[in-house]
Amino acid sequence: MPVLSLILVLIIIAVILFMCMNIVPQENEYVVERLGKFHACWKAGLHFKVPFIDRVARRVLMKEQVADFAPQPVITKDNVTMQIDSVVYFKITDARLYAYGVENPIMAMENLTATTLRNIIGDMELDATLTSREAINSQMLQTIDLATDPWGIKVTRVELKNIQPPAAIRESMEKQMKAEREKRAAILTAEGEKQSMILQAEGRKESAVLNAEAEKQATILAAEAQKEKEIREAEGRAEAIRQVQQATADGIRALKEAGADEAVLKMKGYEAFTAAANGQATKIIVPTDIASILGVVEAVKEGTK
Repeated sequence: MPVLSLILVLIIIAVILFMCMNIVPQENEYVVERLGKFHACWKAGLHFKVPFIDRVARRVLMKEQVADFAPQPVITKDNVTMQIDSVVYFKITDARLYAYGVENPIMAMENLTATTLRNIIGDMELDATLTSREAINSQMLQTIDLATDPWGIKVTRVELKNIQPPAAIRESMEKQMKAEREKRAAILTAEGEKQSMILQAEGRKESAVLNAEAEKQATILAAEAQKEKEIREAEGRAEAIRQVQQATADGIRALKEAGADEAVLKMKGYEAFTAAANGQATKIIVPTDIASILGVVEAVKEGTK
């Protein structure tokens, strides 16, 4: 019987120890209270609590978390009501403040996000709201992060997930965007046509310059060819005259060397005169001594008979 009692006592002690043993997972912290008062924050690892005195009041996840809040109606400065939903990235830095700083910290942060968003958008017009997401995100981050410090929460990033203007505004915006696209397309088309005309004009100008250069070169070559032709023709005529004069001079020199008298020389001159008369001349001037020359010729003929 004493042995059974001892075994039973040991079993009870083991069960109590097992119930008092707590293993805290990685990236978690347990807030422990002792007799209803904060006692300690257990980090990852094995911990034991005093039975019936200590209790785990809250289990806190220390990893970065994402809170996706529902769309909130906001009114812009120019009285346009929009639906905007936001996403908040946060991390718990102090488990004790998170447990005792505010009741339901996530709901408190959601309400703070909504009021901050309304305050920022209320000072902006519709167009500025649609084009200033980065500025809005930055302002919300600074405001919310500062407000959540006493709750042990560090806000790392705030993003506007979606902005939904009213249907009429969206329709007018789509029409405006379509008109802007058509305008840009027309401008680009006009610019393309202008560039094409400029290139064509430059091409025609270049072609005209090249044609003028070609014509100039052709004219210069033709003139040089004509000049060369005339030079060669003149040289040919000069050579022919020189050869004729040389032949005449040679003939006269041969007659003189043969002892021909004046009558023979005059006869040769007559032959030259006759050759000249065979041309296209219509008038022939006869020398005054042509009769005496003819008489000599007749005498020669009679003597030879």
